[in-house]
Amino acid sequence: MEFERIKWNDIDACAEVTYFNADNGADEIHAIIHIAPNDDTFQRQLERMYMAEDLLASTPALANANIIFKRYFLSDATNQVPLMKKDGDFSTSFIQQPPLDGSKIALWIYYQKETKVHNQQSMTVVDHNGYRHLWKMGMHEHKGDSAWQTECLLINYEEMLQHFGATLADNCIRTWFYVRDVDTQYAGMVKARKENFIEQGLTEKNHYIASTGIGGSPEDTKALVQLGAYALVGFEPEQQRYLYAPTHLNPTYEYGVTFERGTLLEYGDRGHIFISGTASINNKGEVMHIGNIVKQTERMWENVEVLLKEGGMGFDDVMQIIVYLRDTADYSVVSKMFAEKFPQTPYVITLAPVCRPTWLIEMECIAVDKRKTKYKDF
Repeated sequence: MEFERIKWNDIDACAEVTYFNADNGADEIHAIIHIAPNDDTFQRQLERMYMAEDLLASTPALANANIIFKRYFLSDATNQVPLMKKDGDFSTSFIQQPPLDGSKIALWIYYQKETKVHNQQSMTVVDHNGYRHLWKMGMHEHKGDSAWQTECLLINYEEMLQHFGATLADNCIRTWFYVRDVDTQYAGMVKARKENFIEQGLTEKNHYIASTGIGGSPEDTKALVQLGAYALVGFEPEQQRYLYAPTHLNPTYEYGVTFERGTLLEYGDRGHIFISGTASINNKGEVMHIGNIVKQTERMWENVEVLLKEGGMGFDDVMQIIVYLRDTADYSVVSKMFAEKFPQTPYVITLAPVCRPTWLIEMECIAVDKRKTKYKDF
């Protein structure tokens, strides 16, 4: 794993980048781009963001790299998204989760090399070495309550998967549910997801899916839920393993939700770990350190570290981190803590209330390491 921080002084922007350089050439790169606020309008910040994207893409390390997806974190999605580009075969997500560094926009980009990327059935399809990776971001509805919208989204997504001979239960690896006004709308999403999962054969007796369910507002003001998902076709079931960390975390079904804490995918040449949204919780499902942002952050790190260890990795293998805060006043403390603990790892800290009001902070991440197994390379 290699880390780099690129600063463009003329546009007052920077990119934090991690490189996983593979022996077979199928490299993976994650980048998070930050724009200095400079008391600029959104249009000017957006111009500088696009300049930074172009400058990053022109660096030698990203020569011949394909964009797999982009996620823009915005301060006012309804007014800002209509001003933004929507092009390319890659999947793009726009979500109102304001960056807490004072800017109006931040960006997470995922690149790969040596893979074939195209758009099919409204999905970003990545083909390589017999695997087919399916990325679909930004799905939302604009009628009904949060339960109705969640059910519609999942049904539509399941129909998309059928075009690739895939199912939610067998092939979906990771989901993101962004919920407008999470304190009031989250329960409807949880109810509908659970009912849909039961219909699809996903229960506490087999498995669920790694996921983040967090506050976030789509561009459409009538959309209460936005769904993003990643699925994989062409792998053997034993390549996938779920991470539980029972010393620190309890099964999520014990408090009525249906997701896995983390998922490990093993390929012949590497492992991927997708860590779900993780907060300050113990193995009885209780919120730890209520009201203490420092202690909650430390317990959150501890929980994530134990999950990574169960999958054979550690924080040195993490390629990117998304941090969600409930209270903007906690940004100063949390940003200093993250800067000290993760001086190289790309991360962004956004305003996004967690699903329980007493949780002050949550994080998710993706980790990759080199390993040799009996399976096909990535």
